[in-house]
Amino acid sequence: MGKLYLVRHGQASFGAADYDQLSTLGERQCVRLGEYFQARAMRFQAVLTGTLRRHAQSLAAIGQGLAGLPAPLVWPGLDEYSGEALIAAIHPEPLARPSAADAQAYFRQHFRLLREGLAQWMAGATAPAGMPSYAGFVAGVNGALDHVRRECDGDVLIVSSGGPISTAIGQVLGTPHASTIDINMRIRNSAVSELIFTPQRHMLLTYNTLPHLDGVHDAGMITYA
Repeated sequence: MGKLYLVRHGQASFGAADYDQLSTLGERQCVRLGEYFQARAMRFQAVLTGTLRRHAQSLAAIGQGLAGLPAPLVWPGLDEYSGEALIAAIHPEPLARPSAADAQAYFRQHFRLLREGLAQWMAGATAPAGMPSYAGFVAGVNGALDHVRRECDGDVLIVSSGGPISTAIGQVLGTPHASTIDINMRIRNSAVSELIFTPQRHMLLTYNTLPHLDGVHDAGMITYA
């Protein structure tokens, strides 16, 4: 029996021209997570990541706090969906970049459309440009989970994004699409979810925890995007 740690990347650059870049705060979140693992003498048998820059940057920051991380296995099936493509499939007009005055309205519109876009894609009603079908996306995530079950029997670290992590949890729990979307939208940056695994199956142990950011002065380090 082993334990799989699913870690969402640190805060990226939401609203910027290039989202796929950790912010300074996102890097600090992940360094703190590495330090948390180090303080508990954690040693990972294997590490998997997606191919995105924020995944690699998050793993590198974890490695600043935790010595002895093995070289990662880069797994494309752990890459995030394209939020822009999902939204464009149901709302072809581009969303205007927000000003400081209307940032909250922009965020509300963005996440409302993202939820709707996810629901349509999962139902097979849309084919967002440059993306696999939802069945193909699920197969990529399940491939990583199957690899862990076949090849590992100790502690394993996956650094990925909210979409693949929520999909993994949804597959383990058998949740309907709407519940998988809810799981996705609540995963915080650098949060840890844990699965116990055997060669036959995975079982959920914890979801969306931030043990490395639970100090009385850490509230300002908790982010969602």
